[in-house]
Amino acid sequence: AADMENESYVIQMNGNGVHHVSVNGSFCPAKLKSRIPRWNIRASEMSKRTLNPIRAIVDGMKIQPNPNKQMIALSIGDPTVFGNLPTDDEVLIAMTEAITSQKFNGYAPSIGYQSSREAVANFYSCPEALLEAKDVILTSGCSQAIELSIGVLCNPGQNILVPCPGFSLYKTLAVSMGIEVKLYNLLPEKSWEVDLKHLESLIDDKTACIIVNNPSNPCGSVFSKSHIQKILAVASRHCVPILADEIYGDMVFPGCTFHAMAPLSADVPILSCGGLAKRWLVPGWRLGWILIHDRSNAFGSEIREGLVKLTQRILGPCTVVQGALESILNKTSQEFYDSTISFLKSNSDICYNALSTVPGLTPIKPSGAMYIMVGIDMERFPEFKNDVEFTERLVTEQSVFCLPATPFEYPDYFRIVVTVPEEMMVEACNRIREFCEQHYDQQIPDLQDLECDK
Repeated sequence: AADMENESYVIQMNGNGVHHVSVNGSFCPAKLKSRIPRWNIRASEMSKRTLNPIRAIVDGMKIQPNPNKQMIALSIGDPTVFGNLPTDDEVLIAMTEAITSQKFNGYAPSIGYQSSREAVANFYSCPEALLEAKDVILTSGCSQAIELSIGVLCNPGQNILVPCPGFSLYKTLAVSMGIEVKLYNLLPEKSWEVDLKHLESLIDDKTACIIVNNPSNPCGSVFSKSHIQKILAVASRHCVPILADEIYGDMVFPGCTFHAMAPLSADVPILSCGGLAKRWLVPGWRLGWILIHDRSNAFGSEIREGLVKLTQRILGPCTVVQGALESILNKTSQEFYDSTISFLKSNSDICYNALSTVPGLTPIKPSGAMYIMVGIDMERFPEFKNDVEFTERLVTEQSVFCLPATPFEYPDYFRIVVTVPEEMMVEACNRIREFCEQHYDQQIPDLQDLECDK
């Protein structure tokens, strides 16, 4: 036995089991029982932490449209769904030329072609916030721009400040990365301005960035220049960088002006995220960008290098769209932009004016983007527990699907997308009115009446 222990062995497996085999070729039974392999494949912790609140809630809703009424979906933030908002002809020409040129069929640098980044830099550069190609990272849609920005600024255990109500993807991305989300309030009575005191109270030594979405999804609000300056002042006092989600930049209604954040601050470092999806009405083309604004050199080289490294995980956005980008930016007609805005403004006015007189509803007038938020006086609709049940029954009875605002962390509201054809917008509002009139409880006294009784 002692001699055997000093010998060298290899393992040989066959259909009869496991044996130890000495180097001289003789067999002996396995001295130890081998572990029987078993499949034990588990999803990663990151995947388990990943949850899209909209999908989580909408997928669980009991959506059974009224078979006697055509479905009208006011829930999808995709302007192409109904075919009434095509992109500009120049955009299509640019894409056709990029394809037929055969120049853009290969890999591009992970941050995008130099010429395409120069085109974006030139398009968005202004005297107060100059941009060069080195300040532009091209991404697979604005959602990836946001993901890369959060990923480069934040470590697990840190926190980010996110608007409430706000785009649910911020939380989805952050939580999946192990980053805490703190919600700062927007004020509906002030056209969804930021509650600045609340925002500032949330900042601590683990706050990695503030996300500011302007114009807003889901609110359709547009911040004034002075209000943006107040937000920047908060960031400056606490030396916290800003992630500016400006995908709806310049999609504002007449009488209102979009102010990008970067030109309004000389010291706050800003990663501004945008893309082609909304303004050019091509969300499926997946072309976004990050604009790096760092005039005080607070980011230094580390953030830029970090962004480059993160882009190398998927090697950049579609090369054909990149090849068309310069022409898309420079040749799209002003008439196209104006026509889109005119349509969105008209539909927003139709919706706001119609729902303003509906009992139990309080729409908040939008100033841009593609959305309108509508408050529900839930006490007036006692048969529904919450906004999710309210919108479920609206589908069941009227075949109108509005997105409940619970996924935006804002219960007792719902969001309407105003990109549908005008006749559908009118019909949807009529159905919403009919639904509310049927379920409105007039027996509940108004708070105003109670105050008068006192």
